[in-house]
Amino acid sequence: MKIEYQKITLKIAAIYNILWGGWVVLFPQHFFDLVGMERINHPMVWQGMGMVIGVYGLGYWWSSHNPLRHWPIIMVGFLGKIFGPIGFIFNYVQGFVPFEFIFTLITNDFIWWIPFFLILKDVHVKTNWNLS
Repeated sequence: MKIEYQKITLKIAAIYNILWGGWVVLFPQHFFDLVGMERINHPMVWQGMGMVIGVYGLGYWWSSHNPLRHWPIIMVGFLGKIFGPIGFIFNYVQGFVPFEFIFTLITNDFIWWIPFFLILKDVHVKTNWNLS
């Protein structure tokens, strides 16, 4: 039963990431318009972020076929979902990014913390982080 929830969670994350990444690559200013932020001067940088997020989606899809075997992909994604908000806080406190940017963290990071943590916890229990 746990493996099914893991596979479904990873497939949903994959689809979300691929769609979000495609949206950012194709319409790089749209997010900023939606939240009322100033448009960025160098959309290519934001499009690069979209490409990276989309590639994470491919990794989640592939790892969904065997989460126990492909747990390092899930761990890399989980770490990104932790470090991204830390980077936001760091930049927000320094005044480099407006608070409205937090809206992208809700769907890209925060909602995935618990599911990814639970998947990695299950992996640890079943494999003891077998690196081979």
